[in-house]
Amino acid sequence: MAQFAVLIYSDDSGRHAGRETVADDENDRHADELASSGAMTLAYAFTSRSEAVSIDVNGVRPGPFLDLPQVVAGFYVIEAPDLHAATEIARANPAVRSATGGVELRPIHSGGPVL
Repeated sequence: MAQFAVLIYSDDSGRHAGRETVADDENDRHADELASSGAMTLAYAFTSRSEAVSIDVNGVRPGPFLDLPQVVAGFYVIEAPDLHAATEIARANPAVRSATGGVELRPIHSGGPVL
């Protein structure tokens, strides 16, 4: 099966380093459903944009690399037979129903866990 990355865009992440999150929110339920179905193979939620550090040729600065209204709040990897099936899986993400968010679906070319 092909692998696809689902990048979750939002006005910010509700996750903060060192703080517990509200258990059983809509995003966690969605992740549990994908994991139970076997479609999701990997998932990461990022902390708030206020905790980001950007690094480029000019040095290091606080904040996200691009100062946009939405940032990548997290991502997960799914397996699906083709782009159409992956699109249907990604459309179920709660961010799609948000006025300030959405998801981006990207086929994965190569890679995997580095041991």
